[in-house]
Amino acid sequence: MAEKAQKLQAFVWEGKDRKGNKTKGEVSGTNLALVKAQLRKQGINPDKVKKKPKPLFGGSKKITPFDIAMFTRQMATMMKAGVPLVQSFDIVTDGLENQGLKELVGAIRNDVASGTSFAGALRRHPKHFDDLYCNLVDSGEKAGALEQMLDRIATYLEKTETLKKKVKKAMTYPIAVVVVAIVVTAILLVKVVPQFESLFQGFGADLPVFTQFIIGISEWMQEWWFIVLLGIVGLVFLFKEAKRRSQKFSDFVDKYLLKLPIVGEILDKSAVAKFGRVLSTTFAAGVPLVDALESVSGATGNAVYRDAVSKIKDEVSSGTQLQASMRQTGVFPVMAVQLTAIGEESGNLDEMLEKVADHYEGVVDDMVDNLTALMEPMIMAVLGVLVGGLIVGMYLPIFQMGQVV
Repeated sequence: MAEKAQKLQAFVWEGKDRKGNKTKGEVSGTNLALVKAQLRKQGINPDKVKKKPKPLFGGSKKITPFDIAMFTRQMATMMKAGVPLVQSFDIVTDGLENQGLKELVGAIRNDVASGTSFAGALRRHPKHFDDLYCNLVDSGEKAGALEQMLDRIATYLEKTETLKKKVKKAMTYPIAVVVVAIVVTAILLVKVVPQFESLFQGFGADLPVFTQFIIGISEWMQEWWFIVLLGIVGLVFLFKEAKRRSQKFSDFVDKYLLKLPIVGEILDKSAVAKFGRVLSTTFAAGVPLVDALESVSGATGNAVYRDAVSKIKDEVSSGTQLQASMRQTGVFPVMAVQLTAIGEESGNLDEMLEKVADHYEGVVDDMVDNLTALMEPMIMAVLGVLVGGLIVGMYLPIFQMGQVV
C-alpha cells in the first residue's frame, strides 16, 4: 500500500516566478501538496497545479529490458564521471523519452533520496529488476564500487538482450516461411482455383487426377476455411497456455527444441553463452560460486541447462571442481569445459567464463547469419513448389486440350 502511495505522477502547473513573470511547466511528484511545496522551494508561486491528463489513445510505452540496460549504462557513465547518485538520477531522468521509464526512475530516485539504499529501492520494482540485478547492485554498494558494478551489469544486460534478439530472429525466420507458404496457398485455393473450376465445367471431359485433387482441396477449403483458421489460432493459444501453466510441458518443449536441426544448435550455444555471461558477472562481483550458480540456473533460458546447473551447484557445494561437474553433466561443449578448467587452475575463472560467453555469442551470431542466408532460397523453393504445383494442376487440362487438337 505504501508503494502505491509513493508512485510518481506527472503534474502540469501555471504560476509566477520571483520577478512576477507568468510561467508554466511540468513536474513529477507523488501528490499535489508535495508538488506545490517543491515549486515554492524553486521560487515559483503556483496558481494552478493539476495532474497531467493521460492521452486518449495509448499512453506510456512498455518498459523493455533494453530500456533497463540503457538506464543502467547511463547511471554507470554518470557515476564514473563523479556525479553523485541522486543527481545522476535527475540527469538520466531528464533525457528519457519513455514516460513509463521516466516515472520508474523518478520513483527509485525519490526512495534513494529519502535514505533507502539503491538496491532496496530497486527491490520495490521486481517486475523490472530481478534478484540477480538487485543482488549485484547490493554487492557494489557494500564494496564501495557501485560505478564499476553498474558498468558490469550494463554490459551483461546489453550482451544478454542482444543474444536474445538474435535467437528470436533465428526462431522467427522458419516460422515466417511456413506462415507465408500457408497464406499464399490458402488464397490461391479459395480465390484463384474456383475461377479455373468454373472454366473446366464447360470442357465436357474428365479432368486429370492431379487437377481433381487440387479442386477437391479448394472446395473443402472454401467450405471449412473459417474452422481451419479457428483451429490454428486455438492450437497456438493452447500451446502457449500449456507452456505457461505446466512446468512439465515447458520442460518437454525445451528438451526437444534443442534436438531441432540448426535452430536447436543455436538455442544450445546461446544457453552456454548465457551461462558464461551470468556466472562471470556474478563471480567477478564477489558472489560465492555456489550462490552464483543459483542465479545462473534460472538465467540460461532452457530447462535442460537449468537442471544441469542445479546438479553442478550441488556437486560444487560438496567440493567437486566446477569444470569436473560441467563435464559430468554431458551438456556443455568441450571448449567451454576446457576454458573453465584453465580459469580454475590459473585463478582467473571470471575472465575465462567471459571468454566462454564471448566465443559462443560469436558462434550464435554466425549461425543466425548463415540461417538467414539459407532461408532466403528456401522461401523461394517452398513457395515455388506450392504455387507452381497449383498452377501446373490448373493448366494441365488446357495442355491436354492442346494435344487433342
